[in-house]
Amino acid sequence: MKLREPMPELTGATAWLNGEVTREQLIGEKPTLIHFWSISCHLCKEAMPQVNQFRDEYKDKLNVVAVHMPRSENDLDIEDIKKVAAEHGITQPIFVDSELKLADAFENQYVPAYYVFDKDGNLRHYQAGGSGMKMLEKRVNRVLSETEQSA
Repeated sequence: MKLREPMPELTGATAWLNGEVTREQLIGEKPTLIHFWSISCHLCKEAMPQVNQFRDEYKDKLNVVAVHMPRSENDLDIEDIKKVAAEHGITQPIFVDSELKLADAFENQYVPAYYVFDKDGNLRHYQAGGSGMKMLEKRVNRVLSETEQSA
């Protein structure tokens, strides 16, 4: 995905955990952070406390959606996904992308990967890999402050 492109529809999930959301529900009021992760990804698990901190700290200002993207056959067991999500405190909606439909829509090949959309649903920041949480926080804050200024 390129910057300023609109958020793809959130379709093609093999399952939703912690509730289901649609693109329409995410656009309009507040920005959205969509993060791709996998149960076999060590970096994803290391970064999860910070993602959860964003979710909790900005709960009234930011939508957070997790996307579980399998990296191998071993990542397809829904019970394993539920277990790891619970172990790492993932309470936000989880799009289980076992057929990689959302990964394809986002043109995403990496976990962890982070997409920040403004309240109008346009991509404002993308990053992949385990580092750069400070940069992600800066970008989230920038989009949040734009939202507050336009409110």
